[in-house]
Amino acid sequence: MLPTTVFEERLWEKDLMVAGIDEAGRGCLAGPVVAAAVILRPAPWSKFHHSTGLGATLEGVNDSKKLSSKKREKYFGVIQRQAKAIGIGLCSAEEIDAINILQASLLAMKRAVEGLNIMPDYLLIDGPYNIDIQIPQACIKGGDGKILSIASASIIAKVMRDQLMQDYHLLFPMYGFEKNKGYPTKRHKKALSKFGPCYLHRLSFKL
Repeated sequence: MLPTTVFEERLWEKDLMVAGIDEAGRGCLAGPVVAAAVILRPAPWSKFHHSTGLGATLEGVNDSKKLSSKKREKYFGVIQRQAKAIGIGLCSAEEIDAINILQASLLAMKRAVEGLNIMPDYLLIDGPYNIDIQIPQACIKGGDGKILSIASASIIAKVMRDQLMQDYHLLFPMYGFEKNKGYPTKRHKKALSKFGPCYLHRLSFKL
């Protein structure tokens, strides 16, 4: 079953602007954690759709982990065209080491919301934890597989992070970031044993 806008519609009915929030890169050994906030437009056939702008016609969008990289990149472009607003937030490896990965993930989410050019009235967040911001919010475990705006945010965050790791590969080709994106693959661990960590590595993690 694909994510739907059932949750969003309950809030649209109250004339609230809704943002879905998710992050990518929590389990990596290297690179930042990246979060995205996405405000969707109601679909053209929805009773909540207004005549201005495009609708959230995002058929096939799902939790980024359930999609191939090719499909993620396809939907990345569609979401960018269809969304009312998108915000991105990052926390570096240094910040992750300083405050731990959970707090860094929540901070990246907060930064993503603050990066929106329209402030939402309500947040739908993937996972069990609220973020430290004065906006009403609901935390939904597995929300990226249930709620369309969160699924959209998961795709934006994942593709943005993958693109960053591709760029970092040019600086540090020995770690294979173009393939592993910073995750603890066999090749990545072998390279760490041989070359040691770079400034992108999370030293608080078991390398």
